[in-house]
Amino acid sequence: MKIKITATTQPKKKPENEDLAFGKNFTDHMFLMDYTTDKGWHDPRIVPYGPIMMDPASTCFHYAQEIFEGMKAYGTADGKIQLFRPKANFARLNDSCARLVIPQVDEALLLAGLKELITIDKGWVPTVKDASLYIRPFIYASQVMLGVHPATNYTCCIIMSPSGAYYKGGLNPVKIQVETNYVRAVKGGMGMVKTGGNYAASLLAQQQAELAGCSQVLWLDGIHREYIEEVGAMNVFFKIGEEIITPALSGSILPGITRCSVIQILSTWGLPIVERQISINELIEAAKSGELKEAWGTGTAAVISPMGVLRYLGEDITINQNQIGATCQRLYDALTDIQWGRTADTFGWIEPCCEL
Repeated sequence: MKIKITATTQPKKKPENEDLAFGKNFTDHMFLMDYTTDKGWHDPRIVPYGPIMMDPASTCFHYAQEIFEGMKAYGTADGKIQLFRPKANFARLNDSCARLVIPQVDEALLLAGLKELITIDKGWVPTVKDASLYIRPFIYASQVMLGVHPATNYTCCIIMSPSGAYYKGGLNPVKIQVETNYVRAVKGGMGMVKTGGNYAASLLAQQQAELAGCSQVLWLDGIHREYIEEVGAMNVFFKIGEEIITPALSGSILPGITRCSVIQILSTWGLPIVERQISINELIEAAKSGELKEAWGTGTAAVISPMGVLRYLGEDITINQNQIGATCQRLYDALTDIQWGRTADTFGWIEPCCEL
């Protein structure tokens, strides 16, 4: 399908480098595409960024049939713009479609539309160190009706936001609160897909953790309240002794793109990486015995987020003297060097886009 382009006649003022913040400013254009049962996915187009007209009875408002993704575009020192594993993101988008009974999208068409969108708005790609263009593809049910069943009409949209460095003061460890009252997902639910309901379910616990002086929540499984699943909205890793452990994908854990990348990097380094269940009791015992050497979260926004203090049942347990560990730092450097083109991509993860 041909992607139609309507250029804006009122370009917005771009934020200064020092004003770059995550998800606050948006580029001049967005990508849209519609689905109806008689036409399938159709009318892919790039239009000026602006409000989307929606009926109050649109299905997504009432039954939460919506999904999204998150990825970034990076400006390199040699004047190019590149993407990090976008095909994996669009494949996961279709996995989310399947779970929420949303029609599958053409992944190649979405990638082509995204590249065209970035090319048009390439002036929004930050060139300051460690800044990037955050990309948010999402799909929502737009059928006008009340009734609990899959919609017949959908809208696919991609918006973009220039974002500054996630760690403005350096890669510093954070304090984490183990959540014992609430759960974010259970096996058989939707924990393995990126849908807004999963994040809405986390808000109360996150708010309470912040009020208690913690940055994030460490989630336990929803059945036994024993096995570790995620940290905040990120996957989680622990270095216990010489072994690195990450919770196995059980149906309630998001299969993170950064998680997958970290596992591949660790494997190429010859470090022992194991995907398995790990209980909070095992983790606390390892921390108290000194065997817990490092702990970190992984995700698109932060890349690597080291954990320095673990609060469990009112007790604070310090990890690695509240300092970033060597493995955390090495992983962060390895990933970001590939993403910003500072080192060769030996994994085939980089997708070229256009010139800056």
